[in-house]
Amino acid sequence: MDFQTDFKPLTVDPDKIYDYSFSIISEEFGPHDYTEDEWRVVRRVIHASADFDLGRSVVVHPDAVAAGVAAIRAGKPVIADVQMIEAGSGRKRFQKHGGDLTCHIADEDVAKAAKAAGATRAIMSMQKAAKLYDGGIYAIGNAPTALLELIRLVKAGEVKPDLIIGMPVGFVSAAESKEELLKLEGIPYITNRGRKGGSTVTVAALNGLSLLADAKDE
Repeated sequence: MDFQTDFKPLTVDPDKIYDYSFSIISEEFGPHDYTEDEWRVVRRVIHASADFDLGRSVVVHPDAVAAGVAAIRAGKPVIADVQMIEAGSGRKRFQKHGGDLTCHIADEDVAKAAKAAGATRAIMSMQKAAKLYDGGIYAIGNAPTALLELIRLVKAGEVKPDLIIGMPVGFVSAAESKEELLKLEGIPYITNRGRKGGSTVTVAALNGLSLLADAKDE
């Protein structure tokens, strides 16, 4: 295939592109303390962001990967804070095991409750999810207020997620919300330190877990 440019791609084979990318990531990242399965998740975060500093900031609870894989294979729900995560995740892999990915931030009742309370829709969507689901994976990549509310709900005994992926991005409360998650006891988590994060890397972490869940069938 000729792109009519001076630069020629190494390959146009999609599988080889992934292989090349992951080999570059492993070489440039260097030695690390992640387990093999944790690294499969972290390297997808790096692959999605092309940001090694972000990758090095990722903190994985010792039970996180096993808890996430078990939740997916048990058909537990995956609850996202924003629709970008819902759109970007390979939800067919969740559905294969009897689960699904959902997001309540655009629900009419959530919008009305947020307006009445003078709070963010992200906060009210977490309150709604806590009433609807027993466990599951909470994937928060955009709204620090969603993560802080989820932590509050956990501490209040109103919800007990199987896993929290908390990687909100931003300048207002993003880094602080993740530090609070690191203090949370009794709930496995995947998070990162600092302002960086976002829906894209949260999706990457989710996809890493769902691929590991699928690999157990092979």
